[in-house]
Amino acid sequence: MTQASPSEIRVCRADYHYDIHARAVVQLLDAYAQDPAGGGEPLSEFARTHLVESLAARPQAFSVLAFSGEEPVGLVNCIEGFSTFACRPLVNIHDVVVLASHRGQRVAEQMLAVVDGIARERGACKLTLEVLNGNLAATKLYKRVGFAAYQLNPVLGQAQFLQKWLA
Repeated sequence: MTQASPSEIRVCRADYHYDIHARAVVQLLDAYAQDPAGGGEPLSEFARTHLVESLAARPQAFSVLAFSGEEPVGLVNCIEGFSTFACRPLVNIHDVVVLASHRGQRVAEQMLAVVDGIARERGACKLTLEVLNGNLAATKLYKRVGFAAYQLNPVLGQAQFLQKWLA
């Protein structure tokens, strides 16, 4: 395992028009997709080819990258949404990726701090994310940096994340 101290990790907002960043976004998301936590399958050729241009075309999307030297080791993809109750933007953290070689070194924590700053600059009222029940390391991280289960009324319980694929 490559050990990098937190000071050796460089975290930045991705510039989708900068080739190094564009390649890093695809490379890291593909690594996440192939991980059991990401479904265990590589990105489709369509996704690999069109991901960065599609993100760049959406002003509500942004990504944060982490590098150890020149090596991309972490990625967070975010999409701005809107909280109707607060009547303010929110930022959904859609993907959090840290290569296995750099896990346990607080890379994700550093990237999430940058996401927090960008969300505040956008006037967002909150950050949201989803995590698999069995991903205990990620759950521990998210709790450590201030995330908690979502509920409006304790009697009705916690919110669940559901999906419906459209053909």
